[in-house]
Amino acid sequence: LDLDAARQELEEFIPHVKNISDSSIKKMAGRDLARFKEFKKQGIAVKFGRFTQKENDQIRKNVGEFLSLTGIDSAEKLLFTSRYPEDKETIHRLKAEHSFCEKISEGIPRPWRLIYYRARKMFDPNNYKGRYTKEEKEKLKKYHTMHGNDWKKISELMSRSNLSVAMKFSEIKSDINYGPWTPEEIQKLKLAVKEVMKRKLEKEDADLEQSDKGLWVDSEQLCQHLPWTEIEAKVGSRYWRQCKQKWNSILTKKMSKGQQLRKDIKSLQIKITLIKRLHDMKVEDASEVNWEEISNALGGVPRTYVQAKFYKLKVSYVPFWQKKTFSEIIDFIVEHKLPELEEKL
Repeated sequence: LDLDAARQELEEFIPHVKNISDSSIKKMAGRDLARFKEFKKQGIAVKFGRFTQKENDQIRKNVGEFLSLTGIDSAEKLLFTSRYPEDKETIHRLKAEHSFCEKISEGIPRPWRLIYYRARKMFDPNNYKGRYTKEEKEKLKKYHTMHGNDWKKISELMSRSNLSVAMKFSEIKSDINYGPWTPEEIQKLKLAVKEVMKRKLEKEDADLEQSDKGLWVDSEQLCQHLPWTEIEAKVGSRYWRQCKQKWNSILTKKMSKGQQLRKDIKSLQIKITLIKRLHDMKVEDASEVNWEEISNALGGVPRTYVQAKFYKLKVSYVPFWQKKTFSEIIDFIVEHKLPELEEKL
């Protein structure tokens, strides 16, 4: 396939493919396109977002089988080959001979790159070293002075993962407030999000609609893929995870009051739509639910709002729900409560 043809074929499976670089398109055409088509034949859609427990178990199975097949003696050697220079050449040869890309992604309807990153996160022993000691925090500050944001270098010096050292430095680099948010901090957070959203939309050549109330954008864009480290820098007194959590709580509160939610959707309609969508998915466990799909069906509200609605439904309507499976809870609500709700509507 040429580049344009590959991009066009991938667009069927990845809606945001136009924003992906040419080099990534080439890799996806080789690693993912055939898999995606095979999953389509089976009626399985390509997934994004949080990995389910079932997918995590499949990754563990795939990694274990590849280690048995090749004789490589640890997942760390397989996924972090650069840490073992003396075995690097042999491991690369075994990966090529035994189709590492295909084997690691077997049975998982996601882009190969995301599966690979997930596997690295799961099997990196440097991710499970517990809390940072006072001495480690001082070392982290010192290494950052020497190497800047070269987290790969710093992670090697500290024997911690790249993500771990970057997140920890974000927490300790300045005086962080851990108490209740002040009105001034909340205002800074809202302005910071507005600034980055405006720039993001302008970059994507989106239409900007302005009013006295500020910038209006799709609600999904307001709660996903925001540059939290940049927002953290603009707020100044909170680290990025605090900013993300506070922003999500602000969105949930506003939307649950109907300030962002479509005004014609009433409480009964939301409950009925939620119940029907969950029932139609026919999943056995809550971890397999596509909450984004249901969020869109309810007008683009945050997934936390949807999950809170479902929790309230089962607690209110299902006796002894703690002892029931997810599918039993849904079946009970559909049989005993849905007709009543529809009649009431």
